[in-house]
Amino acid sequence: MSATATPPRPSPVEARGGADPAPAPARSGRRLGSRLGGWGFVAPALVIVLGLSIFPALWALLLSLQEWDGFSQPEFVGGDNYVELVGDADLGAAVVHTVLYTALFVPSVVLVGLFLAVALNRRIRFVGLYRTAIFVPFVASAAATGILTTYLFNPQFGLMNNVMRVLHLPQQGWLEDPRQAMVVIALMSLWGQAAFTTVIYLAALQDVPGDVVEAARIDGAGPWQIFWAVVWPQLRPVTTFVAIYMTLQAVQLFDLVYTTTRGGPLNATETIVYYLWQTAFRELDFGYGSAVAYGLFFVTLIATVIVTLQQRRAAARELETR
Repeated sequence: MSATATPPRPSPVEARGGADPAPAPARSGRRLGSRLGGWGFVAPALVIVLGLSIFPALWALLLSLQEWDGFSQPEFVGGDNYVELVGDADLGAAVVHTVLYTALFVPSVVLVGLFLAVALNRRIRFVGLYRTAIFVPFVASAAATGILTTYLFNPQFGLMNNVMRVLHLPQQGWLEDPRQAMVVIALMSLWGQAAFTTVIYLAALQDVPGDVVEAARIDGAGPWQIFWAVVWPQLRPVTTFVAIYMTLQAVQLFDLVYTTTRGGPLNATETIVYYLWQTAFRELDFGYGSAVAYGLFFVTLIATVIVTLQQRRAAARELETR
């Protein structure tokens, strides 16, 4: 009895008619080349982020623990700079001015942006031209806005006082009056920033379901009822975002103050960031200036987290009641 030879089974690669798999070194070389290529694309952006944000932030944190004028040997003082923040009367005045500006600017920019968005969220003639015209002040530079502010509100040759003179109204001090200067700056900031909130609200209004609005109109709801019962609930998350973003912009006010009043008159428009710049770059107290910057950072971070958590809780309660 003769044994029958069993033919060898073909390998999976041979059964598929393919070639032999590439050797392991070749596969690892291709993977390495792919990774290096990916890092090559990411590297320029990574260098910019590290060089312009993370590294300066870490360096400022180190400076806030030191006393340094930019020339002599730095002296480590620990938390003394942060302790000094509590009793600094000039910083306290800058905080008051910043809070006043925020209270004037943020509600105004939210309300004006909402009003303009509602007005432009309709089919009217030349609506594209109107939307473009409203957005123009937002792209104007701070220097141009400052020059325009000086031209409008200068007590001697400003346009506003000239108009009031023609109307036989009393002349105002505007930028040279400590009681009016911050109001003028808030007004010009509103002129420049209202376009941003308008665009955000306009995008949100266009996302409101049209069938829901039409159903409310068929049920007999008027324009105000439709807005408050249908449209406004859809805008609440956007309003929270706009309020937080504009508050952060308000507490960082610097450029418009620098190009108009330089903190005057009588330091009435000296904000936190302007005080920081003056401390660090005019008085060359980089350690204390860095401490002011980090104090502002932590305060705004805590406020933002609190507002965000409150908004999420309110949204969760609203979902539970439905």
